[in-house]
Amino acid sequence: MKRFTQKIKLPLFLMLTAPTLACASGEYDPVIPSLWIDQLEASTQQQTPMSWDAQAWIGTNWNKVYLNTEGQSTSGTTESENQLLYSRPISRLWDIQAGAGYDQNQSASQGWGVIGVQGLAPYFFEVRAALMANDHNVGARFDASYDALITQRLILVPSIKLNAYTNNDEKIGQGSGISSSEVGLRLRYEIRRKFAPYIGVKWNEAYGKTADYIKAENGKASELSAVAGLRIWF
Repeated sequence: MKRFTQKIKLPLFLMLTAPTLACASGEYDPVIPSLWIDQLEASTQQQTPMSWDAQAWIGTNWNKVYLNTEGQSTSGTTESENQLLYSRPISRLWDIQAGAGYDQNQSASQGWGVIGVQGLAPYFFEVRAALMANDHNVGARFDASYDALITQRLILVPSIKLNAYTNNDEKIGQGSGISSSEVGLRLRYEIRRKFAPYIGVKWNEAYGKTADYIKAENGKASELSAVAGLRIWF
């Protein structure tokens, strides 16, 4: 997940330096685009997938449109979770978001209506949570991380992701209840603030029917793997 604290600083910096693209309500409120590739990594997970977690947005201080995408590609097959969201602040550190989601794997896809929040929780935990619904299922996704500064450039990032659904969906590989989790610990070095390689470990775990679907395709329901990747933002 994009570092929300830096995301707050970025618009402020660009407001002072970037050309004005638009004004809103007669005040200086430029439209600012941004792209954050928070994780672009290879892992030692089964079949050594390449995975990503990225976020792009464009808008003013008060009104933004986000494109969130995360997933993995393995041996020519791709699984991804994508969201297109309108975002607006509800407090100094929190945004409320609403829009549409689209998940796909090699054999099926599904759409969602999405409502969620994104922001900075007490003790500087960056949090993103979404509630999703379509005509046959309701889902929830939670993502949190924390930047622990060892030095100004060397940063340890613990993170956790959780997914849950109300119903089984075999085609998309989602079981009811808490379906999957990922706990990660990554150590990145910021050569520049916009370019930071990292290494780390992550633990993926699937539960209940989701674990059964993975095992039926000769996958592993739980796996510890090493990761190496890049974090880039513009």
